[in-house]
Amino acid sequence: MQTGQDTTLVPGRQRDVSGTSDQWLQLGAMARQWFISDLHLASERPRTLELFEHFLADYPTAGDRLFILGDLFDAWIGDDDDAELATRVRQAIRTATDREVAIFVQHGNRDFMIGRRLMRESGARLLPDRHVTRVADQPTLLMHGDLLCTDDVDYLRARRRFRNPLFRWMMLRKPLHERRRIAADYRRRSGEETALKPAEIMDVNPTAVVRELQKHRVRQLIHGHTHRAATHRLTLPDGSHAKRIVLPEWHSDRAVAWADDGSRLQEVQLVRG
Repeated sequence: MQTGQDTTLVPGRQRDVSGTSDQWLQLGAMARQWFISDLHLASERPRTLELFEHFLADYPTAGDRLFILGDLFDAWIGDDDDAELATRVRQAIRTATDREVAIFVQHGNRDFMIGRRLMRESGARLLPDRHVTRVADQPTLLMHGDLLCTDDVDYLRARRRFRNPLFRWMMLRKPLHERRRIAADYRRRSGEETALKPAEIMDVNPTAVVRELQKHRVRQLIHGHTHRAATHRLTLPDGSHAKRIVLPEWHSDRAVAWADDGSRLQEVQLVRG
């Protein structure tokens, strides 16, 4: 689809956060893994949607794997959504998976209603809240990141309510126009509540980070959610060293993806030409 806009994918500065390896796991020497999160796609942000469409069309290539670590959408009202945004995203992902790009999606705090139908229609696969895979030749835990923000007690309480299967069942029984109204109201109230919360409780809890790393026996964690992009190095209680990579949110005129060629991770900056 022609949008009249050019999107240029520019390799960002190479921030090496891993060791090196001569072997590339069974994915093939040229295969890459891509990591993005927090796109917050919405009908009122058409340029961010265009960035996503161009990203999928230009990168990745056949044999690559793309991990979308939550909040692909700013709100998802159900897999039966027939709005233009839902249709375009569904088609963009389907086109990529038809080119043999493996796409994996985690729920975020905004799009937890994503279900099996969308995965089936788009050819993507839904991941659990915690997923371990090899990244840059080392075991790595992938999360959206909201479960690490354990100081935000009110949010975690609301999360449990929204993720209840009964809540999902009741929501999906409502007509689309009513779900759209509910989602719009939720987005408004969420923004107001966030503005009133102390910044520190909306960031990850260091103890929760260490607990997840130890539980899954990994030394590398990649997540989004907080919109505080950075690479954090930490020392675990046993004296070993670990890394926590926080993915950035997407904007209408720029975005960042992290790419893994099997030996190292580097940022790839997407900017509008």
